[in-house]
Amino acid sequence: MTDFSSLLVPDRGQKARAIHLVDEGSFDAWLKKRPAEDRALLEAHRFDGKKHHEFALLPRGNDFEVVAAVKSAQALSPWYLAKLAESLPEGTYKLASGEPDKAALGWLLGQHRFDAYRSKEDADRGPRVLLTGDAAQIEAQVRLAEATALVRDLVNTPAGDLGPAELEAAVRDAATGLGAQVRVTAGKELASGYPLIAAVGGAASEQRAPRLIELEWGKADAPRVAIVGKGVCFDSGGLDLKSASGMRLMKKDMGGAAHVLALGQMIMAAGLEVRLRVLIPAVENSISGDAFRPRDVYRSRQGLTVEVGNTDAEGRLILADALALADAETPDVLVDMGTLTGAARVALGPDLPPFYTHDEDLAAALPRHARAVHDPLWRLPLWPAYDQMLDSKVADLNNIATGGFAGSIICALFLNRFVAAAKAWLHVDIYAWTPSAKPGRPEGGECQAARAVYAYLAERFAGA
Repeated sequence: MTDFSSLLVPDRGQKARAIHLVDEGSFDAWLKKRPAEDRALLEAHRFDGKKHHEFALLPRGNDFEVVAAVKSAQALSPWYLAKLAESLPEGTYKLASGEPDKAALGWLLGQHRFDAYRSKEDADRGPRVLLTGDAAQIEAQVRLAEATALVRDLVNTPAGDLGPAELEAAVRDAATGLGAQVRVTAGKELASGYPLIAAVGGAASEQRAPRLIELEWGKADAPRVAIVGKGVCFDSGGLDLKSASGMRLMKKDMGGAAHVLALGQMIMAAGLEVRLRVLIPAVENSISGDAFRPRDVYRSRQGLTVEVGNTDAEGRLILADALALADAETPDVLVDMGTLTGAARVALGPDLPPFYTHDEDLAAALPRHARAVHDPLWRLPLWPAYDQMLDSKVADLNNIATGGFAGSIICALFLNRFVAAAKAWLHVDIYAWTPSAKPGRPEGGECQAARAVYAYLAERFAGA
Protein backbone atom coordinates (compact mmCIF):
# COMPACT_ATOMS: atom_id res chain seq x y z
CA MET A 1 0.00 0.00 0.00
CA THR A 2 1.23 3.49 -0.86
CA ASP A 3 2.42 5.50 2.16
CA PHE A 4 0.06 8.43 1.59
CA SER A 5 1.05 10.13 4.85
CA SER A 6 4.48 10.85 3.37
CA LEU A 7 3.01 12.60 0.30
CA LEU A 8 0.97 15.29 2.09
CA VAL A 9 2.85 17.01 4.91
CA PRO A 10 2.63 20.19 6.99
CA ASP A 11 4.21 23.32 5.57
CA ARG A 12 6.98 24.30 7.97
CA GLY A 13 8.88 26.49 5.54
CA GLN A 14 10.57 23.67 3.64
CA LYS A 15 12.06 24.44 0.26
CA ALA A 16 9.39 23.67 -2.33
CA ARG A 17 8.62 24.29 -5.99
CA ALA A 18 5.68 26.63 -6.48
CA ILE A 19 2.56 25.48 -8.34
CA HIS A 20 0.57 28.33 -9.89
CA LEU A 21 -3.05 27.39 -10.61
CA VAL A 22 -4.78 29.38 -13.33
CA ASP A 23 -8.11 29.13 -15.08
CA GLU A 24 -9.49 30.66 -18.25
CA GLY A 25 -10.68 33.75 -16.40
CA SER A 26 -7.53 34.44 -14.41
CA PHE A 27 -4.77 33.43 -16.82
CA ASP A 28 -4.31 36.74 -18.68
CA ALA A 29 -4.04 38.78 -15.47
CA TRP A 30 -1.62 36.25 -14.00
CA LEU A 31 0.48 36.21 -17.17
CA LYS A 32 0.93 39.99 -17.21
CA LYS A 33 2.71 39.77 -13.84
CA ARG A 34 5.17 37.11 -14.98
CA PRO A 35 8.74 37.69 -16.20
CA ALA A 36 9.23 38.14 -19.94
CA GLU A 37 10.92 34.72 -20.25
CA ASP A 38 7.84 33.04 -18.73
CA ARG A 39 5.54 34.80 -21.19
CA ALA A 40 7.73 33.81 -24.11
CA LEU A 41 7.94 30.18 -23.01
CA LEU A 42 4.19 29.84 -22.48
CA GLU A 43 3.46 31.48 -25.81
CA ALA A 44 5.87 29.07 -27.52
CA HIS A 45 4.05 26.15 -25.88
CA ARG A 46 0.64 27.69 -26.72
CA PHE A 47 -0.33 27.45 -23.08
CA ASP A 48 -3.42 29.65 -22.58
CA GLY A 49 -4.98 28.28 -19.38
CA LYS A 50 -8.00 26.86 -21.18
CA LYS A 51 -7.15 23.16 -21.32
CA HIS A 52 -7.81 21.58 -17.95
CA HIS A 53 -4.96 19.45 -16.56
CA GLU A 54 -2.45 21.03 -18.97
CA PHE A 55 0.71 22.28 -17.27
CA ALA A 56 4.10 23.77 -18.03
CA LEU A 57 7.44 24.00 -16.21
CA LEU A 58 8.92 27.47 -15.75
CA PRO A 59 12.75 27.43 -15.38
CA ARG A 60 14.22 29.08 -12.28
CA GLY A 61 17.98 28.73 -12.50
CA ASN A 62 18.71 25.07 -11.75
CA ASP A 63 15.14 24.41 -10.70
CA PHE A 64 11.61 25.23 -11.89
CA GLU A 65 8.11 26.32 -10.94
CA VAL A 66 4.87 24.92 -12.34
CA VAL A 67 1.84 26.55 -13.91
CA ALA A 68 -1.26 24.38 -14.32
CA ALA A 69 -4.66 25.03 -15.87
CA VAL A 70 -7.72 24.06 -13.86
CA LYS A 71 -11.43 24.55 -14.37
CA SER A 72 -11.66 26.89 -11.40
CA ALA A 73 -8.70 28.15 -9.41
CA GLN A 74 -11.09 29.07 -6.58
CA ALA A 75 -12.99 25.76 -6.24
CA LEU A 76 -10.78 22.72 -6.60
CA SER A 77 -12.34 19.30 -7.13
CA PRO A 78 -10.53 16.23 -5.77
CA TRP A 79 -8.96 15.61 -9.18
CA TYR A 80 -7.50 18.98 -10.21
CA LEU A 81 -4.01 18.19 -8.90
CA ALA A 82 -4.02 14.52 -9.92
CA LYS A 83 -2.40 15.03 -13.32
CA LEU A 84 0.44 16.96 -11.69
CA ALA A 85 0.96 14.22 -9.12
CA GLU A 86 1.12 11.65 -11.91
CA SER A 87 3.48 13.63 -14.13
CA LEU A 88 5.79 15.96 -12.20
CA PRO A 89 9.34 14.97 -11.30
CA GLU A 90 10.16 13.78 -7.82
CA GLY A 91 10.33 16.57 -5.30
CA THR A 92 8.47 18.84 -2.90
CA TYR A 93 5.74 21.23 -4.11
CA LYS A 94 3.48 23.92 -2.71
CA LEU A 95 0.57 25.89 -4.12
CA ALA A 96 1.62 29.46 -4.81
CA SER A 97 -1.62 30.64 -3.22
CA GLY A 98 -4.35 28.94 -1.24
CA GLU A 99 -4.53 25.43 0.17
CA PRO A 100 -5.08 22.13 -1.66
CA ASP A 101 -8.14 21.27 0.48
CA LYS A 102 -10.07 18.38 -1.11
CA ALA A 103 -7.77 18.42 -4.18
CA ALA A 104 -5.16 16.77 -1.95
CA LEU A 105 -7.03 13.50 -2.50
CA GLY A 106 -6.20 13.54 -6.20
CA TRP A 107 -2.59 14.41 -5.44
CA LEU A 108 -2.36 11.33 -3.24
CA LEU A 109 -4.22 8.94 -5.52
CA GLY A 110 -2.40 10.22 -8.60
CA GLN A 111 0.68 8.51 -7.17
CA HIS A 112 -0.96 5.20 -6.29
CA ARG A 113 -0.27 2.28 -8.59
CA PHE A 114 -1.59 -1.25 -8.62
CA ASP A 115 1.78 -2.84 -9.38
CA ALA A 116 1.62 -6.21 -7.64
CA TYR A 117 2.00 -8.00 -10.97
CA ARG A 118 4.47 -5.62 -12.66
CA SER A 119 8.19 -6.11 -13.01
CA LYS A 120 10.58 -3.92 -11.05
CA GLU A 121 11.49 -2.11 -14.26
CA ASP A 122 8.13 -0.35 -13.97
CA ALA A 123 8.92 1.00 -10.50
CA ASP A 124 7.76 4.54 -9.69
CA ARG A 125 10.27 7.33 -10.22
CA GLY A 126 9.92 8.76 -6.70
CA PRO A 127 7.47 10.62 -4.48
CA ARG A 128 5.95 14.02 -5.22
CA VAL A 129 5.33 15.64 -1.83
CA LEU A 130 2.76 18.40 -1.36
CA LEU A 131 2.94 20.92 1.48
CA THR A 132 -0.17 22.23 3.18
CA GLY A 133 -0.72 24.87 5.81
CA ASP A 134 -3.89 23.13 6.92
CA ALA A 135 -2.27 20.30 8.86
CA ALA A 136 -5.55 19.38 10.54
CA GLN A 137 -6.91 18.08 7.22
CA ILE A 138 -4.04 15.74 6.45
CA GLU A 139 -5.33 12.78 8.45
CA ALA A 140 -8.78 12.96 6.84
CA GLN A 141 -7.38 13.14 3.30
CA VAL A 142 -4.97 10.27 3.95
CA ARG A 143 -7.84 8.22 5.36
CA LEU A 144 -9.90 8.77 2.20
CA ALA A 145 -6.94 7.91 -0.03
CA GLU A 146 -6.22 4.71 1.88
CA ALA A 147 -9.85 3.60 1.63
CA THR A 148 -9.99 4.35 -2.10
CA ALA A 149 -6.73 2.55 -2.75
CA LEU A 150 -7.96 -0.46 -0.77
CA VAL A 151 -11.02 -0.74 -3.00
CA ARG A 152 -8.99 -0.34 -6.17
CA ASP A 153 -6.39 -2.91 -5.14
CA LEU A 154 -8.94 -5.51 -4.10
CA VAL A 155 -11.04 -5.07 -7.23
CA ASN A 156 -7.96 -5.15 -9.49
CA THR A 157 -6.62 -8.37 -7.95
CA PRO A 158 -7.23 -11.36 -10.25
CA ALA A 159 -9.90 -13.76 -9.06
CA GLY A 160 -7.34 -16.57 -8.99
CA ASP A 161 -5.63 -14.75 -6.15
CA LEU A 162 -8.69 -13.32 -4.41
CA GLY A 163 -11.29 -15.87 -3.43
CA PRO A 164 -13.55 -15.96 -0.35
CA ALA A 165 -10.66 -16.97 1.92
CA GLU A 166 -8.49 -14.08 0.73
CA LEU A 167 -11.39 -11.68 1.16
CA GLU A 168 -11.71 -12.93 4.73
CA ALA A 169 -8.00 -12.26 5.23
CA ALA A 170 -8.46 -8.69 3.97
CA VAL A 171 -11.19 -8.14 6.56
CA ARG A 172 -8.99 -9.51 9.31
CA ASP A 173 -6.15 -7.22 8.19
CA ALA A 174 -8.47 -4.19 8.30
CA ALA A 175 -9.55 -5.12 11.83
CA THR A 176 -6.00 -5.37 13.15
CA GLY A 177 -5.20 -2.81 15.80
CA LEU A 178 -8.65 -1.19 15.75
CA GLY A 179 -10.35 -3.30 18.40
CA ALA A 180 -12.75 -4.97 15.97
CA GLN A 181 -13.96 -8.56 16.25
CA VAL A 182 -14.26 -10.83 13.21
CA ARG A 183 -16.44 -13.93 12.96
CA VAL A 184 -16.78 -16.26 9.98
CA THR A 185 -19.41 -18.86 9.13
CA ALA A 186 -18.15 -21.03 6.27
CA GLY A 187 -18.82 -24.05 4.12
CA LYS A 188 -21.44 -26.53 5.34
CA GLU A 189 -22.11 -24.41 8.42
CA LEU A 190 -23.94 -21.95 6.15
CA ALA A 191 -26.72 -24.31 5.14
CA SER A 192 -28.93 -23.90 8.19
CA GLY A 193 -28.60 -20.18 8.79
CA TYR A 194 -27.74 -18.74 5.39
CA PRO A 195 -29.23 -21.03 2.74
CA LEU A 196 -29.04 -18.53 -0.14
CA ILE A 197 -25.34 -17.87 0.46
CA ALA A 198 -24.73 -21.61 0.69
CA ALA A 199 -26.62 -22.24 -2.55
CA VAL A 200 -24.81 -19.63 -4.62
CA GLY A 201 -21.37 -20.70 -3.39
CA GLY A 202 -22.07 -24.42 -3.34
CA ALA A 203 -20.44 -25.25 -6.68
CA ALA A 204 -17.03 -23.84 -5.74
CA SER A 205 -14.10 -26.00 -4.67
CA GLU A 206 -13.37 -26.60 -1.01
CA GLN A 207 -10.50 -24.11 -1.19
CA ARG A 208 -12.97 -21.44 -2.35
CA ALA A 209 -15.83 -22.39 -0.03
CA PRO A 210 -18.50 -19.72 0.59
CA ARG A 211 -18.59 -17.83 3.85
CA LEU A 212 -20.28 -15.01 5.72
CA ILE A 213 -17.69 -12.63 7.16
CA GLU A 214 -18.77 -10.42 10.07
CA LEU A 215 -16.85 -7.54 11.60
CA GLU A 216 -18.09 -5.70 14.69
CA TRP A 217 -16.64 -2.58 16.26
CA GLY A 218 -17.64 0.17 18.67
CA LYS A 219 -19.53 0.56 21.91
CA ALA A 220 -22.49 -1.78 22.36
CA ASP A 221 -24.83 1.05 23.37
CA ALA A 222 -23.94 3.36 20.45
CA PRO A 223 -26.28 3.88 17.46
CA ARG A 224 -26.13 0.85 15.19
CA VAL A 225 -24.80 1.12 11.64
CA ALA A 226 -24.74 -2.02 9.50
CA ILE A 227 -23.08 -2.13 6.08
CA VAL A 228 -23.43 -5.13 3.78
CA GLY A 229 -21.38 -5.75 0.64
CA LYS A 230 -21.72 -8.22 -2.20
CA GLY A 231 -18.64 -10.43 -2.25
CA VAL A 232 -18.88 -12.55 -5.41
CA CYS A 233 -15.18 -13.14 -5.96
CA PHE A 234 -15.84 -14.38 -9.48
CA ASP A 235 -19.12 -14.71 -11.32
CA SER A 236 -19.29 -17.22 -14.14
CA GLY A 237 -23.06 -16.73 -14.23
CA GLY A 238 -23.49 -20.24 -12.86
CA LEU A 239 -25.50 -22.63 -15.02
CA ASP A 240 -26.95 -19.57 -16.77
CA LEU A 241 -23.41 -19.09 -18.03
CA LYS A 242 -22.21 -15.65 -19.02
CA SER A 243 -20.67 -15.02 -22.43
CA ALA A 244 -16.92 -14.52 -22.71
CA SER A 245 -17.34 -10.76 -22.93
CA GLY A 246 -19.76 -10.75 -20.00
CA MET A 247 -17.32 -12.71 -17.87
CA ARG A 248 -14.25 -10.61 -18.65
CA LEU A 249 -14.68 -8.12 -15.79
CA MET A 250 -16.20 -10.48 -13.27
CA LYS A 251 -13.18 -10.36 -10.98
CA LYS A 252 -14.75 -7.04 -9.91
CA ASP A 253 -17.99 -8.67 -8.75
CA MET A 254 -16.72 -8.50 -5.18
CA GLY A 255 -16.63 -4.71 -5.49
CA GLY A 256 -19.43 -4.24 -2.97
CA ALA A 257 -17.45 -6.17 -0.36
CA ALA A 258 -14.38 -4.02 -1.05
CA HIS A 259 -16.47 -0.88 -0.67
CA VAL A 260 -18.05 -1.75 2.67
CA LEU A 261 -14.68 -2.88 4.01
CA ALA A 262 -13.17 0.48 3.01
CA LEU A 263 -16.18 2.33 4.42
CA GLY A 264 -15.87 0.40 7.67
CA GLN A 265 -12.16 1.18 7.81
CA MET A 266 -12.90 4.91 7.47
CA ILE A 267 -15.54 4.74 10.20
CA MET A 268 -13.22 2.94 12.61
CA ALA A 269 -10.19 5.12 11.86
CA ALA A 270 -12.26 8.27 12.41
CA GLY A 271 -13.71 6.91 15.65
CA LEU A 272 -17.35 7.63 14.77
CA GLU A 273 -19.70 7.08 17.71
CA VAL A 274 -21.48 4.03 16.28
CA ARG A 275 -21.80 0.32 16.83
CA LEU A 276 -20.53 -0.84 13.43
CA ARG A 277 -21.36 -4.14 11.83
CA VAL A 278 -19.82 -5.06 8.46
CA LEU A 279 -21.31 -8.11 6.75
CA ILE A 280 -19.75 -9.65 3.64
CA PRO A 281 -21.25 -12.76 2.05
CA ALA A 282 -18.26 -14.09 0.07
CA VAL A 283 -18.77 -16.68 -2.65
CA GLU A 284 -17.62 -17.81 -6.07
CA ASN A 285 -20.48 -18.44 -8.50
CA SER A 286 -19.06 -21.53 -10.19
CA ILE A 287 -20.29 -24.53 -12.15
CA SER A 288 -20.14 -28.13 -10.93
CA GLY A 289 -22.45 -30.96 -10.01
CA ASP A 290 -23.29 -29.02 -6.86
CA ALA A 291 -24.33 -25.85 -8.68
CA PHE A 292 -27.74 -24.35 -7.91
CA ARG A 293 -30.14 -24.52 -10.81
CA PRO A 294 -32.75 -22.37 -12.54
CA ARG A 295 -36.16 -23.00 -10.96
CA ASP A 296 -34.67 -24.32 -7.72
CA VAL A 297 -36.46 -22.95 -4.65
CA TYR A 298 -34.75 -22.04 -1.37
CA ARG A 299 -36.09 -20.81 1.94
CA SER A 300 -34.10 -17.71 2.84
CA ARG A 301 -32.80 -16.85 6.29
CA GLN A 302 -35.71 -14.46 6.73
CA GLY A 303 -38.19 -17.22 5.90
CA LEU A 304 -39.36 -16.11 2.46
CA THR A 305 -39.03 -18.78 -0.23
CA VAL A 306 -37.17 -17.70 -3.36
CA GLU A 307 -37.41 -19.28 -6.80
CA VAL A 308 -34.22 -18.96 -8.85
CA GLY A 309 -35.24 -17.46 -12.16
CA ASN A 310 -31.64 -16.99 -13.23
CA THR A 311 -28.42 -18.16 -11.58
CA ASP A 312 -26.66 -15.06 -12.90
CA ALA A 313 -28.76 -12.87 -10.57
CA GLU A 314 -26.84 -14.31 -7.64
CA GLY A 315 -25.65 -11.15 -5.93
CA ARG A 316 -29.09 -10.24 -4.66
CA LEU A 317 -29.49 -13.76 -3.26
CA ILE A 318 -26.42 -13.62 -1.04
CA LEU A 319 -27.24 -10.05 0.01
CA ALA A 320 -30.73 -11.15 1.00
CA ASP A 321 -29.48 -13.49 3.75
CA ALA A 322 -26.93 -10.94 4.98
CA LEU A 323 -29.52 -8.14 5.00
CA ALA A 324 -31.91 -10.28 7.01
CA LEU A 325 -29.20 -10.87 9.61
CA ALA A 326 -28.35 -7.17 9.82
CA ASP A 327 -31.99 -6.10 9.87
CA ALA A 328 -32.76 -8.29 12.86
CA GLU A 329 -30.83 -5.90 15.13
CA THR A 330 -32.96 -2.91 14.03
CA PRO A 331 -29.99 -0.77 12.96
CA ASP A 332 -30.33 2.99 12.83
CA VAL A 333 -28.83 2.87 9.34
CA LEU A 334 -28.50 -0.19 7.11
CA VAL A 335 -26.46 0.22 3.92
CA ASP A 336 -25.84 -2.34 1.20
CA MET A 337 -23.56 -1.95 -1.80
CA GLY A 338 -22.91 -4.22 -4.73
CA THR A 339 -22.08 -4.56 -8.40
CA LEU A 340 -25.55 -5.78 -9.18
CA THR A 341 -27.09 -4.81 -12.51
CA GLY A 342 -26.07 -3.88 -16.02
CA ALA A 343 -29.37 -2.00 -16.14
CA ALA A 344 -27.91 0.63 -13.79
CA ARG A 345 -25.04 1.21 -16.22
CA VAL A 346 -27.41 1.46 -19.19
CA ALA A 347 -29.50 4.04 -17.33
CA LEU A 348 -26.76 6.16 -15.73
CA GLY A 349 -23.43 5.07 -17.19
CA PRO A 350 -20.31 3.84 -15.39
CA ASP A 351 -19.64 6.94 -13.24
CA LEU A 352 -23.04 7.55 -11.63
CA PRO A 353 -24.35 4.85 -9.26
CA PRO A 354 -28.06 4.85 -8.48
CA PHE A 355 -29.23 4.69 -4.89
CA TYR A 356 -32.54 3.66 -3.35
CA THR A 357 -34.11 4.46 0.00
CA HIS A 358 -37.50 4.99 1.64
CA ASP A 359 -36.02 7.51 4.08
CA GLU A 360 -36.62 11.04 2.77
CA ASP A 361 -34.17 12.65 5.18
CA LEU A 362 -31.43 10.30 4.02
CA ALA A 363 -32.46 10.82 0.40
CA ALA A 364 -32.09 14.59 0.79
CA ALA A 365 -28.84 14.50 2.74
CA LEU A 366 -26.89 11.97 0.67
CA PRO A 367 -26.81 13.95 -2.61
CA ARG A 368 -25.71 17.03 -0.69
CA HIS A 369 -22.75 15.12 0.70
CA ALA A 370 -22.08 13.52 -2.68
CA ARG A 371 -21.79 16.96 -4.28
CA ALA A 372 -19.58 18.25 -1.48
CA VAL A 373 -17.05 15.43 -1.86
CA HIS A 374 -17.46 15.02 -5.65
CA ASP A 375 -18.61 11.41 -5.32
CA PRO A 376 -21.75 11.38 -7.48
CA LEU A 377 -24.95 9.44 -6.82
CA TRP A 378 -28.45 9.60 -8.31
CA ARG A 379 -31.68 8.52 -6.65
CA LEU A 380 -33.96 6.06 -8.44
CA PRO A 381 -37.38 5.05 -7.13
CA LEU A 382 -38.46 1.96 -5.24
CA TRP A 383 -41.46 1.92 -7.54
CA PRO A 384 -44.12 -0.21 -5.79
CA ALA A 385 -46.08 -0.97 -8.95
CA TYR A 386 -43.13 -3.01 -10.21
CA ASP A 387 -43.07 -5.22 -7.14
CA GLN A 388 -45.47 -7.67 -8.74
CA MET A 389 -42.88 -8.42 -11.41
CA LEU A 390 -41.11 -10.54 -8.79
CA ASP A 391 -44.10 -12.86 -8.38
CA SER A 392 -43.47 -16.59 -8.60
CA LYS A 393 -46.02 -19.32 -9.27
CA VAL A 394 -44.33 -21.71 -6.83
CA ALA A 395 -42.59 -19.55 -4.20
CA ASP A 396 -42.98 -16.29 -2.32
CA LEU A 397 -40.93 -14.46 -4.95
CA ASN A 398 -38.54 -14.91 -7.86
CA ASN A 399 -35.04 -13.46 -7.97
CA ILE A 400 -35.68 -11.86 -11.38
CA ALA A 401 -38.57 -10.04 -13.02
CA THR A 402 -40.98 -11.66 -15.42
CA GLY A 403 -40.05 -9.03 -18.03
CA GLY A 404 -36.83 -7.31 -19.05
CA PHE A 405 -37.64 -3.82 -17.80
CA ALA A 406 -36.28 -1.70 -14.92
CA GLY A 407 -33.57 -4.17 -13.91
CA SER A 408 -31.90 -2.04 -11.24
CA ILE A 409 -35.23 -1.08 -9.67
CA ILE A 410 -36.34 -4.72 -9.67
CA CYS A 411 -33.15 -5.73 -7.86
CA ALA A 412 -33.72 -3.00 -5.25
CA LEU A 413 -37.31 -4.14 -4.77
CA PHE A 414 -36.11 -7.73 -4.29
CA LEU A 415 -33.66 -6.64 -1.57
CA ASN A 416 -36.34 -4.48 0.02
CA ARG A 417 -38.30 -7.67 0.82
CA PHE A 418 -35.55 -8.60 3.30
CA VAL A 419 -35.46 -5.28 5.18
CA ALA A 420 -38.25 -4.62 7.65
CA ALA A 421 -36.91 -3.35 10.98
CA ALA A 422 -34.05 -1.00 10.00
CA LYS A 423 -34.83 2.63 10.78
CA ALA A 424 -33.22 3.73 7.50
CA TRP A 425 -32.09 1.58 4.58
CA LEU A 426 -29.85 2.59 1.68
CA HIS A 427 -29.11 0.42 -1.35
CA VAL A 428 -26.39 1.47 -3.84
CA ASP A 429 -25.89 -0.29 -7.20
CA ILE A 430 -22.23 0.41 -8.03
CA TYR A 431 -20.04 -0.38 -11.05
CA ALA A 432 -16.68 -0.31 -9.18
CA TRP A 433 -14.71 0.20 -12.38
CA THR A 434 -13.25 3.05 -14.43
CA PRO A 435 -13.48 1.98 -18.10
CA SER A 436 -11.21 4.75 -19.42
CA ALA A 437 -8.44 6.52 -17.54
CA LYS A 438 -8.83 10.01 -16.11
CA PRO A 439 -6.38 12.01 -13.95
CA GLY A 440 -6.13 10.24 -10.61
CA ARG A 441 -8.43 7.47 -11.81
CA PRO A 442 -6.62 4.86 -13.89
CA GLU A 443 -8.55 2.30 -15.88
CA GLY A 444 -9.54 -0.47 -13.49
CA GLY A 445 -11.12 -0.87 -10.08
CA GLU A 446 -12.73 2.24 -8.62
CA CYS A 447 -14.26 3.37 -5.35
CA GLN A 448 -17.75 4.79 -5.90
CA ALA A 449 -20.22 6.26 -3.41
CA ALA A 450 -18.22 5.22 -0.33
CA ARG A 451 -16.88 8.74 0.27
CA ALA A 452 -20.40 10.17 -0.02
CA VAL A 453 -21.87 7.58 2.35
CA TYR A 454 -19.03 8.15 4.80
CA ALA A 455 -19.60 11.92 4.74
CA TYR A 456 -23.28 11.35 5.52
CA LEU A 457 -22.50 8.99 8.40
CA ALA A 458 -19.76 11.26 9.75
CA GLU A 459 -22.13 14.23 9.91
CA ARG A 460 -24.91 12.18 11.47
CA PHE A 461 -22.89 10.28 14.06
CA ALA A 462 -19.76 12.32 14.78
CA GLY A 463 -21.39 13.75 17.89
CA ALA A 464 -23.79 10.94 18.67
